[in-house]
Amino acid sequence: MTSPAGPSGPTIRTVPAGDDRERLVCPDCGYVAYENPKIVVGSVATWEDRILLCRRAIHPRRGYWTLPAGFLELNETTADGAAREAWEEARARIEIDCLLAVYNIPRISQVQLIYRARLAAPDVDAGPESLEVGLFRWDDIPWAELAFPSVVWALNEHRAQEGRAVVAPGTNPPEPPAGL
Repeated sequence: MTSPAGPSGPTIRTVPAGDDRERLVCPDCGYVAYENPKIVVGSVATWEDRILLCRRAIHPRRGYWTLPAGFLELNETTADGAAREAWEEARARIEIDCLLAVYNIPRISQVQLIYRARLAAPDVDAGPESLEVGLFRWDDIPWAELAFPSVVWALNEHRAQEGRAVVAPGTNPPEPPAGL
């Protein structure tokens, strides 16, 4: 259905019948445009005792270091998405080992799936979303320049699971007590 001015589409925020929260609804036909969390996929990819990090060329947190990760695309498995992101950001070919962690970031409506992976070769280079890339030993990771808390979480999870053939995926660390 269209209004005299043309199609309106989902333009009204209201609680649809049978629902418990506001949604974007079309006033003409009742279509509900559900807004769901974004899925982020990435990896802690290693070569020997070094970890691949990328210095971001895009916002948010341009200039800070991160793991190769990004939004899952349509018609893509999460592992394929993590491998694609490693290629896009670091021109790295990776071999996925296992799911390392699942992080819930509700304040930005994200679910992050981070894999443990090995680089097929140590040859890496900055892709279009990276200023530079590097392979870092644990003590050389630029901790003060990491882009997001989940990067720190994933690196620590990787370290905690090192040497284990089978891992149970990690989750968000506990929140610090109030006032700390």
